[in-house]
Amino acid sequence: QYQLKESGGGLVQPGGSLRLSCAASGFQLDDYFVGWFRQAPGEEREGVSCISSNGALRSYADSVKGRFTISRDNAKNTVDLHMNNMKPDDAGVYYCAVHYWTNRGACSMNSGVYGKNDWGKGTLVTVPS
Repeated sequence: QYQLKESGGGLVQPGGSLRLSCAASGFQLDDYFVGWFRQAPGEEREGVSCISSNGALRSYADSVKGRFTISRDNAKNTVDLHMNNMKPDDAGVYYCAVHYWTNRGACSMNSGVYGKNDWGKGTLVTVPS
């Protein structure tokens, strides 16, 4: 069964670190580019980072550049988001999403690119102020 599952969320103090993981089952993740998104209460979902299917392109939102790192392990069928020096503004539900694209060097942080069935259910990250 085609499924995406996020894990690794939790409570972290400002300045702390978390590693989120997006695990795919039922299909091979290496054919897809992957995006990480987050949504804070009352806010719209925003793109945080994405990685191309070949891993060559990694993009980040300005708000997380230098603090977050996206990586993929196609052998494990996972994509991780390493978050360092976290801030209260980083809090929210984090989602991963996948999209099949023939250009293996491309990815997107535009949520509209991803189909409605191409998302995980999210993992909650809390950073108290």
